[in-house]
Amino acid sequence: MATEHLLVDSSLKIPAVEVTDLLSDEDIETGDATTQRVTRDAPNDEVDRDEEGDEEGWESESLYADALEAMGDEHLFEGEPDACTLDEALAFRKRLRIIGEDRFILETVEAGTISAKKLCTAFGIRPPAFLEGSPDEAYYPLLGLGITRELSKRIKLLKYNTVNDAVKLLQKSKNIIVLTGAGISTSLGIPDFRSKDTGLYSKLEHLGLSDPQEVFDIELFREDPRFSPTHAFIRLLQEKGKLLTNFTQNIDNIEGHAGIRPEKLIQCHGSFATASCLKCKHKVPCQEIYSDLKAGKVARCARCYRQLLEVRKHGLKRKRSSDTTRKAKKRRSSDEDTEDEGEYDLLEAGVMKPDITFFGEDLPATFHDRLVKHDKALVDLVIVIGTSLKVAPVSEVVGFLPSNVPQIYISRTPVSHVNFDIDMLGDCDVVVTELCRRAGWDLAHEMVPRDQLVDVQLQNGHESRHVFKVIDA
Repeated sequence: MATEHLLVDSSLKIPAVEVTDLLSDEDIETGDATTQRVTRDAPNDEVDRDEEGDEEGWESESLYADALEAMGDEHLFEGEPDACTLDEALAFRKRLRIIGEDRFILETVEAGTISAKKLCTAFGIRPPAFLEGSPDEAYYPLLGLGITRELSKRIKLLKYNTVNDAVKLLQKSKNIIVLTGAGISTSLGIPDFRSKDTGLYSKLEHLGLSDPQEVFDIELFREDPRFSPTHAFIRLLQEKGKLLTNFTQNIDNIEGHAGIRPEKLIQCHGSFATASCLKCKHKVPCQEIYSDLKAGKVARCARCYRQLLEVRKHGLKRKRSSDTTRKAKKRRSSDEDTEDEGEYDLLEAGVMKPDITFFGEDLPATFHDRLVKHDKALVDLVIVIGTSLKVAPVSEVVGFLPSNVPQIYISRTPVSHVNFDIDMLGDCDVVVTELCRRAGWDLAHEMVPRDQLVDVQLQNGHESRHVFKVIDA
């Protein structure tokens, strides 16, 4: 039996996908031959890159990444040219899980009932422009990746679908993990990262910046006792003895202001609550360095500075600068020299850095220890609020937890890479306030009108996705 192996161009610098092409209709009927396969070795979202990768390779990777995120269910519902409808996509996904990968490929692409290009759209992949005009086999690697991702997703628990199901879960659960992102703070004027026009990424564009690390507005992280209704909701879970852990990706420390106890809070990316010396590790409340940060100065460690002064006080020889320009200068008067020594000591003191985790830095050990050694065995409900779950490793928490534990998603827009049991779309504050009302819980907050009415509608094409909107008076 002859086979044909189709491999992705190696210039993409991602693992090749092997596709074995079935050549005989007779073999399909008997099932004796090797069936066509789109293997699980498909290109990974987290591709391996050579350290000295050329520009063309990175460009190709970017094209693949764009294709993988470009076809959400909302696009299928609205209708896209040459794409599956939402009903077709849902049917294909269900069929894949029922009959398995091999038979699915035989029934679809191999049988000629649908092209690989169109079938990609059923699994959230928009056929990329750079493959336009290529033979259908060129889409096999992307289809393989889409199928792999679909099969790796947690399977939705079919018994949880309605808003009232979510309310009952809140009422009966005793160990709730709440995973939060920037969306729970936007009502306080703190921008999230990805929302169109209002997110931090979009706000950076007009400044010619592409990386949120390139700008830090300290005013966004000021000491402020305010907190949102969503923060109050998490505190309410704590007061009712239901909160297991709040894993937050936010660095604004508003959870602390809201009253979430330290033993219930894991600040995955650190926070602006404290700052530490990079030299001696001395930790201080971050407000002690706010004046320097606001003035655009490098904040220096007061303890390092005191120690340097103490060394000089006892007559120990200080380390001199190796700056040849300084050596060439004439000795100043004693008063000038004393002043210069003080400035020198300050420059030698360690730099104070807010205790936040930058991109590329490891998350605090408490994140891993709490999740793996404590929470995994206890959790009975997961609520994800205000995050698109794009940043690893926090984005992988929901997949790490036991699949039989119910999972609820609350945010403005849905995600397609995770199968939640119930999606509740809208303003986070509005959603949690309505949940509390239906549960008979009093979520008193100055930002929530006492007579607020909320309209909840099931989103077309979905059995467990609900849209929340405030009814204008």
